[in-house]
Amino acid sequence: MSETEQKGKWYVLQTLSGQEKKAYESISHQLEEKHNQNESFPVYEASLPSERVSELRNGKKQIHVRRLFPGYIFVRMDLYNADGTVNDDCWYFIRNIQGIIGFIGGGERPAPLTESEVADIFRDEAAGEQVKPKVVFEIGEVVRIKSGAFENFEGAVDEIDNDRCKLKLMVSIFGRSTPVELEFWQVDRDL
Repeated sequence: MSETEQKGKWYVLQTLSGQEKKAYESISHQLEEKHNQNESFPVYEASLPSERVSELRNGKKQIHVRRLFPGYIFVRMDLYNADGTVNDDCWYFIRNIQGIIGFIGGGERPAPLTESEVADIFRDEAAGEQVKPKVVFEIGEVVRIKSGAFENFEGAVDEIDNDRCKLKLMVSIFGRSTPVELEFWQVDRDL
């Protein structure tokens, strides 16, 4: 880790609904300008954790980016001075970003995230580099078929193929368990 990465603590900012990307881009752009003018500016970076999710639509696999924490931005900064008072530069920098409602945690005195919380958040974001299926099924889970020849039948998940977005279900037909292969969208979890 470089010296810059070790500075500051992570804080959570709440944004207006649907404004997290715009606020994140505004913070990033203004930070770049501030660091070009003053290398010791006490706000270091912002993060908008997300993951890539795949789903099958109209027979085609599509990949979307889904935010892990909708409505929130994570910012690493030195919000407090050595004497425990709020650093006005940080406070006003964040409060003047359009779309930011305020800090989360700690009431009137925002509290930073713990090291374990930060590790969990960024471990999830690193896992987000891999494409995950939009709907996650489990072996043995009972689902209802909502389209096709076996519509309204129930079956237990026997195999899962996330790459092809298909399931193999064991469906009871005339008292016998029969394997049926279906796409994710053809089944419903709500029984």
